[in-house]
Order: sequence, then C-alpha cells, then structure tokens
Amino acid sequence: MKKYFHPTLLFIFLAGVVRAQTNFSTPAESPRTVKLTDVRLRDCCVWSDTNSQTYFLVSSTGRRGPNGRAAVVEYTSKDLENWTGPEIVFEVPTNFWANRGIWAPELHSYNGKFYLFLTFNTDKPLPEQWRNWEPRVLRGSQVLVSDSPRGPFAPFANHSTLPTDMMTLDGTFWVEDGVPFMIFSHEWVQITDGRMEFIQLKNDLSDTVGEPKWMFQASDAPWSEKSRTSGCHVTDGPFLYRSKTGKLLMVWSSFGAGGYEVGVAKSKSGKLAGPWEQQAEPIYAKDGGHPMLFRRFDGQLILMLHSPNHAPNERAKIFEVEDLGDTLRVK
Repeated sequence: MKKYFHPTLLFIFLAGVVRAQTNFSTPAESPRTVKLTDVRLRDCCVWSDTNSQTYFLVSSTGRRGPNGRAAVVEYTSKDLENWTGPEIVFEVPTNFWANRGIWAPELHSYNGKFYLFLTFNTDKPLPEQWRNWEPRVLRGSQVLVSDSPRGPFAPFANHSTLPTDMMTLDGTFWVEDGVPFMIFSHEWVQITDGRMEFIQLKNDLSDTVGEPKWMFQASDAPWSEKSRTSGCHVTDGPFLYRSKTGKLLMVWSSFGAGGYEVGVAKSKSGKLAGPWEQQAEPIYAKDGGHPMLFRRFDGQLILMLHSPNHAPNERAKIFEVEDLGDTLRVK
C-alpha cells in the first residue's frame, strides 16, 4: 500500500529551514510575466514538457505559501526568456517534522507520476554534537509526489526519505539499469569533508532500499578549496548526465578560488558506483553554482545555475553547453 498523503487530502494535512542567506519574508505573489533577471531565484531546476513545449522551473528562495509557511514556487515558460509565476506547488504542512524551510527543489517525472526532490530543514539537533562546531540538525532530502507537474505535491511520510540520522541535502534523481536512485550530498557539517553518495529507491520512490554508498568527497577535486568560514570542504548540488559517448558525468558545486564554482566528475565504469574522477578545473568559476542540465526544445544542451551566490542578488542563469563526450564545456 502506498503511504503518501493523497493530494486531495493535502488541505487537511497542510495548514516554514534555510541556508543562512535565505529569508522567508516574501509572501505569496500574484502570477505575472517576468525575466529571470527580475526575480531572486536560487537552487533552481527545470523540467521540460515536450508535449506542451513548456518549461517548468521550481525554486524555494524567499517564498511563503498562503498559510505563511515556506513553499516551493513554480514558473513556466515557452521560450526560456519570459516566465509566468510564481505558482505555489507545495507548502510545508502543519505538524511536519521540518519546522524551518526548504532548499533545492527538483522536478522529475517517472512512471506517469511527478516528483519533487527537496531538502527540509529543522532546528532540532541530531543525537550527537561536537563541541565548538556548527549545529548538526535534522536536515534531510525527501521525495514528494503529484499527478501533475503543477502540483499539489504531497510527502510520502512525516520524515526525510534519506536516513534520518544523516545530515543530507540536494537530492537528485537517476535511473540505472531500470532501477531508481537518489544521489545526494552528505553534509560537511556532520562529516567535515562533504561527500556525494547514492541510495536505491523503491519503484514508487516512496522509500529507500538498503544503505547509502560512497561516490566521492569534495577534497578529491583539485579545484575545491576549504570554505573560508568553516575550514571544511563542501559538496552541493549534484546532477547527473549521460554524454553523447555514453560517459556518466556529474556536475556539482563546491568552493574554489572564484567563490562558488561548478565542476565535472566522471564515472570510469559508467555506473553510479564509479570509481569517480574529477576534472582538474571547474567549468564555471564566477561565484555561481548548484547546477543542473536540460535540453532546450531545439536539442541544445543547457546549463542552469544561480549566480552570484550572495543574498539577495542570486539570479537563475542559463548557458549553452557543448557535450565533448568525456566532459562538458560552457560556450
């Protein structure tokens, strides 16, 4: 039996988690047509609907739903230039395990359903805590489901999808040999050198199967530097892509000489289990990151990220990308 809260009951279940730079002071807005330069957008993701020739963009930055709690908003576009929104597709429920806010929503379609992969935050501590260290809280990535890309989305359970004793964030989706997986960042706050890991999901994406497996850690990348504020290596925003030659690539973010940056990792085996090797130089080093890739309707590969990485000036930016087979290059 599926355990998610059906969208028709969402209004019963629904009644705000933030990175330090996120402020949920912006109330719900009336939809309007905007340019990407007009609105603050961070950690964005685009899903392309080829049937309607519509792009759907989801983001959480600084938005509250009609009940005043943190929400995921959605914009739609036909041309990647003019966007209509925001529309609320999910608002944090009452009596939910996460009591602060939302990071990094991703919209995916799979087996006739639509899914939001996102990260919830709390101010509730994990059982263990080091002295004189960043607070380790119940931060975790979770999967939500809907029958429509426009929502409303509902959680499967009142806890994170990933193991609840881990600080996790930025979950993304990948299918390998017909099996669904979540790839995610294991938070540096808990382990000092942030890691990328993956875990199998059930066929309906409602829960995990087995234990997480290691992919790589942030310090493996030659371009990654320790954060100036924490003295630790950060992993953010994994997103996977199969190149034209069949190579499995990941774009992801850490901090480098140029601030927030985007690098490329390649699996030598072509599988999630790797081993993974890091490109020596980032493909974007202008204080922007949390990347994702999608195809424009004319077939052009597009990289989306936010830049700069400083509130309140974050903006979604898009770049044409060349698939070189073994790696990617921003045009």
